[in-house]
Amino acid sequence: MNKWTQWAAAGLGAALALVLTVEAGAQETRRYDYATNSWVTASAATPQGRRLSQRRPAAKFERTQVRIDTKEKPGTVIVDSSKKYLYFVEGNGMATRYGVGVGKEGFGWSGRMSVGRKAEWPGWTPPATMIARERKKGRILPAYMKGGPGNPLGARALYLYRGGRDSLFRIHGTNQPWTIGQNMSSGCIRMMNEDVEHLYSRVPSGSKVVVIGPRGEGSKGVYAERGAVKTDVLSALFGG
Repeated sequence: MNKWTQWAAAGLGAALALVLTVEAGAQETRRYDYATNSWVTASAATPQGRRLSQRRPAAKFERTQVRIDTKEKPGTVIVDSSKKYLYFVEGNGMATRYGVGVGKEGFGWSGRMSVGRKAEWPGWTPPATMIARERKKGRILPAYMKGGPGNPLGARALYLYRGGRDSLFRIHGTNQPWTIGQNMSSGCIRMMNEDVEHLYSRVPSGSKVVVIGPRGEGSKGVYAERGAVKTDVLSALFGG
């Protein structure tokens, strides 16, 4: 197994381990609390569960239209892991900026890929080696997790390919919106479900994806952001 595959496999396993759903009357979910660095169990029917599901990321990670300088063509996706932003290049110096959660620096990755395929409410089958590895850590992964609100891949997934082969890296949704803007489990790029649905509708298979690493690897000459587009009345009338 090469290093790219190891990173991706570790990322998918850690991401799946973040949310484990069990049937025990009311649905309960194990979540990793990054404030306390511990696992917690919350039911969607409890105040704690509702608070978790409603928490939002910092305002700067909300979807925003921005001005951008880039030589990349319209339709290109740029992921800046160091800044926790994903850009959809629109052309004419404009882009949509989304907040993302990305892998820890030790599992960071960069380079150019393409969207090999897409899926709505994707299911996921962890490899046997990953199930065994996570079991040693006390995390019991299912043989298969069907798509749905409890699946850590969220509402949509873009499968990234390199050289015509699946890299095992994904841009996907999450049912943990408060984790956007943070360093997460290794490997994949996560977005709020409403954001990944918005991006999914704009990005066809075959689209180019440029990933800048967590320490700025591969960033030279890719893009420069010039700030958010003002949408107040005066700006709409007079520009700026």
